[in-house]
Amino acid sequence: MTPEEQRAALATALADAGSLPAEWAPAFNSVPRHAFLPDTIWTDEADEDPECSRSEEPERWMRLAYSDLPIITQWDDGTENAEHTAPTSSASMPTIVAEMLSDLGAEPGHRTLEIGTGTGYNAALLAHRLGAAMVSTVEVDARVAAQARTALRGAGYAPEVVCGDGSLGWGVGAPYDRIISTVSLRDIPAAWIAQTRPGGVIVSPVSPLFGGGAIVRLTVDGEGAASGRFTRSSAFMMMRQQRYEGEPVEDYLSGEWPGDSEQSWTKLDPEAAIGDDWPAQFACALALPDVYYRRNGFGEGWTWWLFDTAVTSWATVDSVPGESRFEVRQSGPRRLWDEVETAWRWWDDQGRPDFDRFGLTVGPGGHTAWLDSPENPVPLRS
Repeated sequence: MTPEEQRAALATALADAGSLPAEWAPAFNSVPRHAFLPDTIWTDEADEDPECSRSEEPERWMRLAYSDLPIITQWDDGTENAEHTAPTSSASMPTIVAEMLSDLGAEPGHRTLEIGTGTGYNAALLAHRLGAAMVSTVEVDARVAAQARTALRGAGYAPEVVCGDGSLGWGVGAPYDRIISTVSLRDIPAAWIAQTRPGGVIVSPVSPLFGGGAIVRLTVDGEGAASGRFTRSSAFMMMRQQRYEGEPVEDYLSGEWPGDSEQSWTKLDPEAAIGDDWPAQFACALALPDVYYRRNGFGEGWTWWLFDTAVTSWATVDSVPGESRFEVRQSGPRRLWDEVETAWRWWDDQGRPDFDRFGLTVGPGGHTAWLDSPENPVPLRS
């Protein structure tokens, strides 16, 4: 198939799956996704080499460009790291691109700000539907911004491309009717709310520290706050300004293992109950916004390490396949595993709600997560 035929086939598949609204179909049928991709890309295509070069595999490269797959376009913030430890820029999976644009609800005449230009493809879709003059996009990486600007112009689109800190928004073009982020955050920046008109909408991936990311759709109230529901699960790269690395284990552990920890036992297997269940992770993350975990393998099992960001408390749980109870170690003024287990049991008692039953309110007082309505806040554990 020609690139045009592949583009049309992708748009048809997205529409047939219910992901692509009719009003966005002309943009997906017109904007050439391949024109925004570099010569070398990386994908998670089954049974294939993740790396693909257009000059060496032109047919596969073009097929991947119009597959419903996320495509990595940068590793390690663009540093020359041959090991490729962390993807840091990409072309998002077309399904989630279409669904987020549907969540956004942008109409012709809406002034729109995008955070995270990346390849420029999403900005081109916005410009096609709304008009380039109505679209601004902010990218933190100067090289990525320059490449996107070139690709946009080559494809016939000229939205405003700004190289800057997306967490600050872009006050020059404010106020906006819509703000959409293609990078994930833990905290919605106050600047975005301030730069959005009353009744305007903010759509962004949210990735709490404990895990289980989701897309939130917030409506701004004009009094410094915004509120709305999560719409679907997501897995986006974290905004650079909100990355969290965590402190070394040695900063938590007093002396040699097991330090001053207290031993106990639990019947809740963290690997089965939380590790394999994103909504469960998400519920625990909303209840414990200052707790994160790491996992270390041993034999056939995993040790879950839990830490608080204040560097006061830690816990471990050994998940061993086939066991009915699991060893717990806890140290510090907080009993972190007890808090995680309490949060998990609260989620279980609520009927194991999925992402779309949760919501978020953001205002001068901070972030408040809720279940079903703002009057039912998620109980914080600490």
